Amino acid sequence: MPEPGPAEPVTAIETRSLGTGFRRRHVTMLAISGAIGAGLFVGTGAGIKTAGPGILLSYVVAGLLMVLVMRMLGEMAAAEPSSGSFSVYAEKALGRWAGFTVGWLYWSLLVVVVAAEATAAAGIANGLLPQIPQWTWVLLFMAVLTVVNLFAVRSFGEFEFWFGAIKVTAVVGFLVLGTLAVFGILPGTSPVGLDNLTGHGGFLPNGLQGVLTGLLAVAFSFGGMELVTIAAAESDDPADSIRRTTRTVIVRLLLFYVGSVALMVLLLPWETASANTSPFVTILERIGVPSAALLMSFVVLTSLLSALNANLYGASRMVFSLADRGEAPRAMLKLSSAGVPRTAVLASVAFGFVAVLLNFLAPEHVLPFLLNAIGANILLVWIFIAISQLKLRRAADRDGTAADLPVRMWGFPWLSWVALIAMAGVLMLMWTDADARTQLFTSGAVAVLIVVIGLLRRHPRR
Repeated sequence: MPEPGPAEPVTAIETRSLGTGFRRRHVTMLAISGAIGAGLFVGTGAGIKTAGPGILLSYVVAGLLMVLVMRMLGEMAAAEPSSGSFSVYAEKALGRWAGFTVGWLYWSLLVVVVAAEATAAAGIANGLLPQIPQWTWVLLFMAVLTVVNLFAVRSFGEFEFWFGAIKVTAVVGFLVLGTLAVFGILPGTSPVGLDNLTGHGGFLPNGLQGVLTGLLAVAFSFGGMELVTIAAAESDDPADSIRRTTRTVIVRLLLFYVGSVALMVLLLPWETASANTSPFVTILERIGVPSAALLMSFVVLTSLLSALNANLYGASRMVFSLADRGEAPRAMLKLSSAGVPRTAVLASVAFGFVAVLLNFLAPEHVLPFLLNAIGANILLVWIFIAISQLKLRRAADRDGTAADLPVRMWGFPWLSWVALIAMAGVLMLMWTDADARTQLFTSGAVAVLIVVIGLLRRHPRR
């Protein structure tokens, strides 16, 4: 896409070559793995308890918002694939300070998420084998997945494909069994009808406020889908990978999330939902799946480790791109013979190993602390994506090059503005919730600090 104006000169998208070798299925699974974490398997209980069956509306609204964000990102990424993705596009649209801010904001988000996922996975493993301390599990998981991320990209992609396939298989299996149970086809079941949707206080037992509160709970569930545009830069045909996977990943994730939640509210009275019990476990136990709780513990553990693996990959590529543009230490540019940015990988896992110490000192407090620390970072990144797309697309329209874009945003500029306004609405919702307000303050403080550092670094590149 063309330069939007005279903001600041920008260097080449990427002057050093990462390895290639991702196939389309690798890129697709990496994006799905980044987005499907424990939130789907465990966190849906809290959402159903808050909004009742109306949580479906919350997921649909959040899903449609993510569709728009991914379409905007896909338009930019298909035109200029880069491992720096939205950080590069923010730099082109708004200037170096914006690329610096988005890149470091996203990197800080991912490295904390990696530590949080390692901690959550360790908590599950510790529950299964309590004789092994939680910090030991964190150390083991971080060490193994660090080694995996140092492999050549094709080997890494193959590992993540099969790793991520476990949780995808679990979701598909749940969708099949749940659908059969809804229609009373499974032994010992009878058709459930719409009683759980319309009874027990109706579809919106807690009113519109419940849906809005539920939206706040689920809005960040789709975070991780943006990884597809980072991974595609290391595929054999980046533009085609982005064009195809941004469409298919969106459809699949909407099916997984909305389909799973629809089955939950059809099969369970919403009052029975609990923030401490997975609806997956409850439903599987009711339809007679043996050892459902143990099975779901394994699936959630695998999901967390798969998401950790994908997010570690994304963090290493983002800091590599920042270094390539002079916005991170040049040491991050060091590549292995297979084109893997090993120093960037090691820098990105460092905080995860700090989490080992945190889990040793206070295992019960680590996860809440980490989740509060990252707060609204991903929402701020999405807002930058929308603003960047608006500006770059307008420049393309002025230059007459918009018709040549491999992917084009629907209904431009109206739907881009709808997405931006919707994200501003989510920010306002966060302000009304005490816990979310704390996260908003934390993310805002981090963002302001990064912006200030970025502005102070505005100097000619060598």
